[in-house]
Amino acid sequence: MIFDRLNNAKQYYTLGEKVKKGFEFLLNSPLVDLNDGKYEILSDEIYANVQTLKTKNEKDKKWEVHRSYIDIQYVIKGEEKMGYGILEDFTDVVAPYDCNKDVAFLSNGEYNYINVKQGDFVMFYPNDVHAPMLSVKDDTVIKKVIVKIKI
Repeated sequence: MIFDRLNNAKQYYTLGEKVKKGFEFLLNSPLVDLNDGKYEILSDEIYANVQTLKTKNEKDKKWEVHRSYIDIQYVIKGEEKMGYGILEDFTDVVAPYDCNKDVAFLSNGEYNYINVKQGDFVMFYPNDVHAPMLSVKDDTVIKKVIVKIKI
């Protein structure tokens, strides 16, 4: 997992050409003006999902993990809390891995939280279990983009 500000994104270009292209999309797109939906960057290899969603109470969190894609989750407007942990520290499978959706849902693990505000990004790798879209204080509507990078 990497947690940083988007203005530091160029230092992560060395992680690979796909990661670089994902960050270039974030840096060079008018994100605040984009409508919700899917934006292809490089076919199914790299794409972005823009979402306007309401955050939820921590008790309603869902722990998810991916195998085929890296997530770069960037907050365009607002603030959310995200839970994160390491895959091997989670003991129970709530929903087994679905290869069509590239997601499994887990529970009962060791985890921490970070507050992700406008201008911040979090990069989750397949070993990183995460629970996004949690309320920092009260439930609120935020706008975010998730760049998916195929491994």
